[in-house]
Formats: sequence, structure tokens, C-alpha cells
Amino acid sequence: MATQAAAEPHGRLEHFPISFFAIVMGLAGLTIAMEKAEHLWGWSNLISLSLLGVSVLAYAGITLTYLAKFMLHRKHVLEEFQHPIRMSFFPAMSIGMILLAIACMEAAPGAAFYLWAIGTALQLLFTLVILSNWIHHEKFQIHHSNPAWFIPIVGNILVPVAGAPLGYHEISWFSFSIGLMMWVPLLTILLNRFFFHPMMPGKLLPTLFILIAPPAVGFIAWVKMHNGVIDDVARILYYFALFTTLLLFAQIKYFAKVRFALPWWAYSFPMAAITIATMIMLEKVGGAFFASLSPILLSMLALLVVVLVFNTIRAMMRGEICVPE
Repeated sequence: MATQAAAEPHGRLEHFPISFFAIVMGLAGLTIAMEKAEHLWGWSNLISLSLLGVSVLAYAGITLTYLAKFMLHRKHVLEEFQHPIRMSFFPAMSIGMILLAIACMEAAPGAAFYLWAIGTALQLLFTLVILSNWIHHEKFQIHHSNPAWFIPIVGNILVPVAGAPLGYHEISWFSFSIGLMMWVPLLTILLNRFFFHPMMPGKLLPTLFILIAPPAVGFIAWVKMHNGVIDDVARILYYFALFTTLLLFAQIKYFAKVRFALPWWAYSFPMAAITIATMIMLEKVGGAFFASLSPILLSMLALLVVVLVFNTIRAMMRGEICVPE
């Protein structure tokens, strides 16, 4: 039966996955990291502006494609939203908007406000709908839990990174509180799954890197809301993010066995988050450690995104993406 199902003809559009929006998160994350590097080391802003253009085009292209899927294959969209894993990728749409807002705050502050405002409203809507779905479910099991469940939460923690500089402090604190208080119990659920239940399928192993994002983004947001001050809370968030990064790098032999697929993009945004956080530590705290670690992480992030883009294009040309699973 499985062979017969695989042999049935299918359209690429109807199997265009919502997880494509993770590409925008990775590209925008690299853009913001490069902007920070340009400010920190006095580089030209040509690279970050070019990356911003690519990120905007990628977001527009993916959005229009998914909108076409919604118009022509609405059933497949609804099936994705009811899927215990893919559901969590829908807020990547709103997160992408917030990241683009952060990335263009200097180049286009007017556009940044509207992107942030729309993205923040959508993020709250997605959070309410998805959490309600989790509460009133009849199908979720412990093996459905995975780090992608952090995506609806990370988006809320991200809001203050643009919201605080724009002057919307109470909205920033509201969103940050949601993300921070929900991150802790979700982390507990995931650790329970990792320690006492079978490991996730190999294809989903890259999503483990999402564990870096909440504390790393939380650090960036906290510093923004405290006018650049590195206090004890900021240090706790940063060093936990750094420890999580080291823990995941210690598992490199497991990640090396995973064949390329779209979940590989889960590596990119968390790596961008810890890179930006480390450059903030260099800027505010200084020292040889952060001065050495910042360019290393930035180089790794840039190389990672290049590899991801190359493999994604190659997989699309080979017809390995947008197919039934």
C-alpha cells in the first residue's frame, strides 16, 4: 500500500510545507547578525543590505506560494495545521515578519513598525490558537513533543527586540512574559521526552538546535528592555544559551548522520541568536573570550546558511522537496 501511495501522481504546490518559512528565519537571522558585526567592527553595510533584500524576497516568494496553496489546496493546509508537528511551524510566518522588522529598523524604520505591529498581532493570534489546540486535544502523545513546539513561544520572546526600541514597552513586556513563562514548562516536557522515551526520528534531530533560541533571544530581548545593561538575569539567560550550544555541539556525531531535508534550517536561526547574543556580550562586557568567540560563531553561521541554501536549491531541482511524506 505504501508503494502504491508513493507511486500516485502529486502536485508540488499541494505538498509545499509550512516549514519553508524557517528559511526566512535563518536568512533574517544572518542579516541581523551581520548588521551587528558591521556596527561592532566598523564594516560597510553592503553585505547586510544585500542579505536584507534576499530575506525580503524569500519571505515574499514563500508567502505568495503558500497563499496559492491555500487558495488551490485548502485541504492540505488544514491538514498541516492539525498535524502535531507541522502545526508549530505556522508562527514562523509571524516570526519572519518580526525578524524582518528588526533587520530593517535602520534602513526603513517606517516599514519596520508595520512589520513589527502586524507580526506581533499575528504571533499572539497563533499562540492563542495553538495553545488552545494543545489544551483541548484528543490526539497528542508524548512522542509528538519536539523542539519545534518552542516556535510559538520564541516568537513572543522576540517581540521586545524591536518593540522596546520602537517605544512599545508594555506590549514588549506582555509578549516577553508569555514566552518566558511558557518556555520553562515546555523545556521540562521535552527533557522528560528525551530522558525517558525513544528519541525523535533522525530527520527531526536538527530541531534540537531550537533549544538554543529561547534563552539566547530572551537575553537579547532582556538587554533591549533594560537599555543595554547586562545584569544578573541577562547573564543567566546568555550562559544557559551558551551551555545549550556546547551541549548540542557535543552531539555532532548524531547530527552528521542526518540526510539533508528542510528541518536542517532549524540549525540557522538558533545559531544566529547565540551569535548575536555573543556579540552583544563583546560590546557590553568585552574580554578576549567574547572577542574570539564572536567572529568564530559569525563565520560558522555564514557558512551554515550558504550550505543550507545550496542544499535546498539542489534538493528542489532534484524533486526531493514538496513531495508526500
